Amino acid sequence: MLKKITLGLIVILAIIQFIKPAQNRASEQQPNSITIKYPATEVVKNALAVACNDCHSNNTRYPWYASIQPISWFLADHVKDGKRHLNFDEFLTYEPKRMDHKLKELIESQEEGWMPISSYTFIHKDALLNADQKKAILDYAKEVRAAVGYVPTADDLEKEKARKKE
Repeated sequence: MLKKITLGLIVILAIIQFIKPAQNRASEQQPNSITIKYPATEVVKNALAVACNDCHSNNTRYPWYASIQPISWFLADHVKDGKRHLNFDEFLTYEPKRMDHKLKELIESQEEGWMPISSYTFIHKDALLNADQKKAILDYAKEVRAAVGYVPTADDLEKEKARKKE
């Protein structure tokens, strides 16, 4: 019985290797990328590349194990979720209010240290940002936020106040 279960699992694992999700890879420069309108320094570009872009852009660098199922399904879902929250390559398509909100979250993520997430930095040690990289990202996000120039309405401020009470 144990042999049949083991053989069944091996067959299932072999079959699912042929069911692969689409990879998140862009072949050219992204026209709606944040850096098109808001140029970044090399320090910022490099920090975003190693710590953010795998989940928050249209171009993921895949490790060797990303072609193994069901790991690739997990990674595809994780990238999809990351891009849903913030996609640097689609940033210029956002409304100013959303741009401002996402930049505010980016600033908070670096000040509070919750990005990049620990499950990512556990495997990608180069994604652990040093103080200079964090400061560069913070400065850049603050500059872009000022350039976006979104002014919250009274309704926005009330919603923010109510959200903080929850």
